[in-house]
Amino acid sequence: MSNFNRKRYVIGDIHGCINTLKKMIQDALHITKADEIFLLGDYIDRGPDSKAVIDYIMLMQESGYSVHCLMGNHEKLLLDALESSANESIWAYNGSYQTLKSFGISSSSQLKSKYVNFLNTLHYYFELDDFIIVHAGLNFNTPDPLSDTNAMLWIRDENVDISKIKNRKIVCGHTPLPLNRIRQTLNTDKIMLDGGCVYHNKHNGLGKLVALELNSMALTAVECIDI
Repeated sequence: MSNFNRKRYVIGDIHGCINTLKKMIQDALHITKADEIFLLGDYIDRGPDSKAVIDYIMLMQESGYSVHCLMGNHEKLLLDALESSANESIWAYNGSYQTLKSFGISSSSQLKSKYVNFLNTLHYYFELDDFIIVHAGLNFNTPDPLSDTNAMLWIRDENVDISKIKNRKIVCGHTPLPLNRIRQTLNTDKIMLDGGCVYHNKHNGLGKLVALELNSMALTAVECIDI
């Protein structure tokens, strides 16, 4: 998938912050159709407009932009909620109220099929020549780290054994970090890009949507304007 002649942007967890996402895409990065965009998952929950975020992503894809979308643990919680009422309660504990409100529905079963189809197309990971892009990380306690999809959504272990992934680094989100800590991870084998966008004004040092351009390793951060 890698093409070093194209800019390759990886963008962290969005959580319904549509205006911040647009500011990043349009004003900060000036994305063109020649660029590649990798979204790390967690488009929904907690923030004010999950529906608008997914609509925007789908519109970009339909308009010919190269937008590659990962499954986050929050998207998986929604898909699981479609299977049982017990899972609906688990999703509720993790911030489903704001998502349901943005779609104008009261349960996951009312979600329109085009959105369910979008969620079902999300990838657990992307393999590039030089990086593996995944929502949360990989489980290196198993012989094949690319076999544990649950870990890809939930793990917070920063241990990485690059010998198991062809000496590539991991790029992920999932664990909210202040910008100075994110910068520190650029020099490690697990680059972490969740700036806690949705936690603006709640947690000191968070509240930023973060993007990394993989060719130049240039980091861009946009302050949340949705919360």
